[in-house]
Amino acid sequence: MNIEQIRQPFTDIFPGDLSDNPMQRNTPKVLFATVKPAGFDGPKLISFNETLSAEIGLGKHEEKDLDFLVGTNLPENVKTYATAYAGHQFGNWAGQLGDGRAILAGEIINKDGKKTEIQWKGAGATPYSRHADGRAVLRSSVREYLMSEAMYHLGVPTTRALSLAFTGEDVVRDMMYNGNPQLEKGAVVIRTAESFLRFGHFELMSAQREYKTLQDLVDFTIENYYPEVTSEGIQKYRDFFKSICTRTADLMTEWFRVGFVHGVMNTDNMSVLGLTIDYGPYSMMDEYDLNFTPNTTDLPGRRYAFGKQGQISQWNLWQLANALHPLIKDEKFLEETLNHYGTYFWEAHDRMLCRKFGFDELRDGDEEFFTNWQGLMQELHLDYTLFFNQLEKLSTETDIKSLFENISYSVLNDENIKKLEDFIKKYDKRISSNVISKEESLSLMRHSNPKFTLRNYLLYQCIEEINIGKTEIFEKLIRALENPYEELYPEFSVKRPSNYDDTSGCSMLSCSS
Repeated sequence: MNIEQIRQPFTDIFPGDLSDNPMQRNTPKVLFATVKPAGFDGPKLISFNETLSAEIGLGKHEEKDLDFLVGTNLPENVKTYATAYAGHQFGNWAGQLGDGRAILAGEIINKDGKKTEIQWKGAGATPYSRHADGRAVLRSSVREYLMSEAMYHLGVPTTRALSLAFTGEDVVRDMMYNGNPQLEKGAVVIRTAESFLRFGHFELMSAQREYKTLQDLVDFTIENYYPEVTSEGIQKYRDFFKSICTRTADLMTEWFRVGFVHGVMNTDNMSVLGLTIDYGPYSMMDEYDLNFTPNTTDLPGRRYAFGKQGQISQWNLWQLANALHPLIKDEKFLEETLNHYGTYFWEAHDRMLCRKFGFDELRDGDEEFFTNWQGLMQELHLDYTLFFNQLEKLSTETDIKSLFENISYSVLNDENIKKLEDFIKKYDKRISSNVISKEESLSLMRHSNPKFTLRNYLLYQCIEEINIGKTEIFEKLIRALENPYEELYPEFSVKRPSNYDDTSGCSMLSCSS
């Protein structure tokens, strides 16, 4: 890899604490602190994303690059740092937080002029680690590496993963927060994004009344990442906020399309660029359930349940609006923009469902159809991804029972089959009103409904294998996630096996990593 071209533009613009002191502390009035990765003596590479490396301008991986991939023995041109941000966690103001396990190497500019930030996750403590060790365990690192790439190939805006490596260390973690800490293998992921700026960066500066730095940060963000914002003065900041709302709503729509549940939608986990960021206790949907949360920390309130993600994103945008108010200075504008957010999101959501069902456009009556479908899915415990895969196979000769009985997480009795048959009749009637052909309808469905999603039980199997030195499942998952709209491995296109229903790391996870 060519790491000589890494640069640190963020540190050139904003104030920071340059003491190279990794001790955890508050750092008021600054956005970053320089800090050195811990360094690891016995690293071992698990995977390197050659395609991504070429895209961002780093080139091919060589054996000598392993030290860089875990943040050890860095060249002089790489000046590493961590950023501070704040946030609302589970609805409560948490104050300064920051990149406790993320250390930035800097920015790469490829031959086309595209900028990409690079950071290590799990490479050691920073001033923002909140008394944690800054390390990451294998299971969380594998989950982030694979899922961020899976989302990219599904077409969902996301951070991406460049490399995954063992550190050679063991790390102590209490996986379920139940007083049973255990040693786990340590790992480091290098992740990339156009930018890792979050709602929380803006919240921190606003909360500290550092309005000049806040304005500089917003100007920097607009100039580098929001080319659609061309206005001046206060209008520029209003247009910026409106664009963030649009990007966020579009992201939520994509999460609903593929059945992704983030699990911990705190404001510090919200990208200001509209990217999926921070893959912790996430899950892809198995059984369709609007009230499903994969995060044990989110119980019993289920604040971040699947069906609430649109609502919570709006709540988070309210907090960002409060942070940007010193620049926008218009409560009515902010209120109107946020009220419109709900309208925009639900219209985008319903148009997305139209594509999943193969409808030509959103029509009167479709909203009621979707509501009835959601109720049916939950009542019959049907698998979200597999339902649409089966729907594509529907024909006049189809036996409804044989089509759907193997995708339910309960037994479908005669009454349930009758409900499915009645639903399919309504679906056929709606499809028949399309002004597009059957082939065009199926094309919409096939481009909207993945054949493969990275389910938690597959990740669990993969992590168990890697722990004992095997990578067969890992390599198959890589190939499958790179081709999610094809059925490369039919054994992956099945509902979650019942023996994983109550397995920690499959049905429910914690924030521990």
